[in-house]
Amino acid sequence: MLQKLNELTEGHGPLQKGEGLITGVIALSLGILCLLGVLAFHFPQYLTTPELRKSYDVEVIRTVMFVAMVLAGGVSLVNVLFNRARWLSGFAFLLVVLTAVLGGHKVPVNDFADNTPYIGLDWFILDLLGSSLIFIFVEKLFALRKDQPVFRPEWQTDFNHFIVNHMVVGFIMLATNLFVHKLFGWAAKDGIQAWVRDLPFFVAVFLIVLVADLVQYWTHRAYHETFLWRLHAVHHSAKHMDWMAGSRQHILELIITRTLVLAPIFVLGFSKEVIDTYIVIVGFQAVFNHANVSVRLGPLRYVIVTPNFHHWHHSQDQEALDRNYAAHFAFIDYLFGTAVKSTKLWPEHYGVLGDYVPDGFMKQLKFPFVWKG
Repeated sequence: MLQKLNELTEGHGPLQKGEGLITGVIALSLGILCLLGVLAFHFPQYLTTPELRKSYDVEVIRTVMFVAMVLAGGVSLVNVLFNRARWLSGFAFLLVVLTAVLGGHKVPVNDFADNTPYIGLDWFILDLLGSSLIFIFVEKLFALRKDQPVFRPEWQTDFNHFIVNHMVVGFIMLATNLFVHKLFGWAAKDGIQAWVRDLPFFVAVFLIVLVADLVQYWTHRAYHETFLWRLHAVHHSAKHMDWMAGSRQHILELIITRTLVLAPIFVLGFSKEVIDTYIVIVGFQAVFNHANVSVRLGPLRYVIVTPNFHHWHHSQDQEALDRNYAAHFAFIDYLFGTAVKSTKLWPEHYGVLGDYVPDGFMKQLKFPFVWKG
């Protein structure tokens, strides 16, 4: 069983229909998430994100977990009974049983300290579940490259980046908040912050996205045009674009970029509601603009960053190198003369020109420090 699981997770390509592999993978994924969820119920002080805890409706989460356990258990049991990928569905069923033995959706959550060190297991579960349910479905409906499977080459590397960058969210937030307050605390002015807080909500949202994107633009440009490329090359090494590709990012780049983008947001003193809205926007665009979807948005593509706009940024085509830096507003690149100009609708090839970045999470973690380019 373990050997076949290893072969499945180390391979790539479309799953064969009619053999129970698709439903087995779904059951296994739900089983893993259920097991992680019950661990978060048992150890919320160490496995959940403080910023999210106050937003939870525990009863809703219990219901979601119960439904997931029923689906995973039911699907895997049917596959086992009908001899469809028994090895896969059997493992999924064992995970559901283990989750139930550990208390399942009924684990009581008692009072606990709020200032303990933590990893963002809850954020990982919610983001993986939400992103996969939404974007895999969207990619199948509006696929740009229809022959690209969900488990395309190098998906394991991007999934490892996804896991690590979500699990260490506590460290990242701690580091970025520390840097921002230490480096930019002197610039915060009560008068400016009061003016920003008095802005109408939608004006404030537009302003925070614009300010963040201007910082993002110049930071992104610096990654391409200075020694920082050795960090950013990891992100560009993805040869296939889909909802998971945006997760390929070196953790040092993540900390540097978040620090620089959060600095003006902190200095200007935007309200919590405005910042929360910005987080939703940036979270959606970061995934959607890497997705394998054929979306251009007509004339709006000159204003808003779309998948088409950002796919060009990841292209190996000569006319696309070091272009299309903006993350939210495409007009910034047109303003500074760095927008791609091409007669083709979509790029042909993705990745780093020369393909010198190794595949594999650990190799990419070390790459910026060992590359002699």
